[in-house]
Amino acid sequence: MKPVFKSLVAAATLAVVASGAYAQEAMSLQDLLEQVKQNRVSEANINQQREAEFQSARADKQALLRKAQAALKAEQDRGDRLSEQFSANEDTLNEKAAELDQATGTLGEMFGVVRQASSEAFGRISTSIVSAQFPGRDDFLAEMSEDSKGLPNIQELEDLWFALQTEMTQSGQVVRFNTNVINLEGGTSDQTVVRVGTFNLVSDQGYLAYDAENKVVQPLGRQPDSYLVSSAQEMTESTSGFVPFYADPSQGAILGLLKQKATMMERYKAGGVVGYVITGMLAIGLLIGLFKLIQLFLTGSKIKSQLKNPGNPSSSNPLGRILMVYKENKGADAENLELKLDEAILKELPSIESGINVIKIFAAIAPLLGLLGTVLGMIATFQTITLFGTGDPRMMAGSISMALVTTAQGIIAALPLILTHSIVASRSKSIVHILDEQTAGIIAAHTETEKA
Repeated sequence: MKPVFKSLVAAATLAVVASGAYAQEAMSLQDLLEQVKQNRVSEANINQQREAEFQSARADKQALLRKAQAALKAEQDRGDRLSEQFSANEDTLNEKAAELDQATGTLGEMFGVVRQASSEAFGRISTSIVSAQFPGRDDFLAEMSEDSKGLPNIQELEDLWFALQTEMTQSGQVVRFNTNVINLEGGTSDQTVVRVGTFNLVSDQGYLAYDAENKVVQPLGRQPDSYLVSSAQEMTESTSGFVPFYADPSQGAILGLLKQKATMMERYKAGGVVGYVITGMLAIGLLIGLFKLIQLFLTGSKIKSQLKNPGNPSSSNPLGRILMVYKENKGADAENLELKLDEAILKELPSIESGINVIKIFAAIAPLLGLLGTVLGMIATFQTITLFGTGDPRMMAGSISMALVTTAQGIIAALPLILTHSIVASRSKSIVHILDEQTAGIIAAHTETEKA
């Protein structure tokens, strides 16, 4: 294409030059004829040159075509040879497989048994907490159960037996060893860990779990009840003898369930707003009861002191104020004096009995609030069933918890409030009884004096 382009450029240039020449030199018809003849000769030469270039390019394309055809033929021949070689290799593999089956004989069955035993041992040992003490002992079992294509040798059979024997031996031992433990904050620390057979790992933090996938030891996300953790700590601190210990025979499954067990605070929060109201009433009632007990105790002490010195009444206690009323009305007759003393007692009763009825009301309202929480919880439960059905009981657990917890909270709050009310009311009545007794004695003595 490059020679053709050059020819076209040359022809265009010649035409331009010729047109210019026509304009400049064609002074007569004879001159014009001569110029046309010259241009004709030049165009013939250019056409011959272009034809030669086209012929040359055609020869080059033919050469490339012949080269491509030769390469295609060579690749086709190579493909035929590879196909024949592949077929020959398949025949050879089939012959070798038949020879291998004939050579192994009944050992093939042993190979299958060994692979099955290796697979079962790998599943048991890789998840066993004994691997926390002896890491990496399940690597060869994974190779024998999955990657091995030939018959196991004596060394591999012995390793399989040693692995099974080690697991059986360690399952009956309590061993103390050091290992890295992942903390809940994310770091690691070297800790002394006690392994109880193949059941549990414990440390001074409580129960530990072995993550078989990542092959690390880590504490439980939430420890079980305190008495279980205490037994684990005692096991860690002991060096000999018999120590009571709560073992998990399921190798962590039961502990995993205990982690999901709700704590007392979680159960309390399940009561919701109704539970908080019941708690507030309980706190207020107990504070009032404590305040009244202290107040009545101090008042009773002052009354006892006043009984020892009736001739010198004091205004700091109810009995003293009643004696002062008697002292001021000694000249009155018995009936008027009785009325005066009754009036004095009535003045003292509000301060003595104040707050006692509040405790009684709280004790009566608390169970009713618990019942209210139960009703609200059941309403929420039925609403959940209406929206989502009964396929997933966990969706109804929150509402049911509220229904049950508030009832328990109401009863729990009512019991100490009733007890507190009984104690405070009894103390109040004893003080009022002393005042009535002293008033009756004063009136009787005054009546005898009048008759005399």
